Amino acid sequence: MKSIKRDYKQEYEDFQSSEEQKKKRAKRNKDRRKAEREGRVSRGDGNDIHHRADGSTVVEPASRNRGRREKSRLKGSTRKS
Repeated sequence: MKSIKRDYKQEYEDFQSSEEQKKKRAKRNKDRRKAEREGRVSRGDGNDIHHRADGSTVVEPASRNRGRREKSRLKGSTRKS
C-alpha cells in the first residue's frame, strides 16, 4: 500500500484556521489550564481532559480518550474526510 504524504499546511488552511475551530481550540486549552490550576492534571502526566456532550469535563487517560470510537469515525459516516 502506497502512503500519501499529508499536506499539513493545506489542512490548516482548510480547517484549523477557521474562526469556529480557533474558538473551539481556545476553549479546550482554557479547560486544560483550569484543570491544571485545580490540580486535577499536570503537564506530562498522560491524562487528557475529556469534554462530554453536556459541556462538563472529566480527567481520563489519553489512551482511552483518543482511542474512543466516535460515530463520525465509523464506517458509513457521512462526515467529509
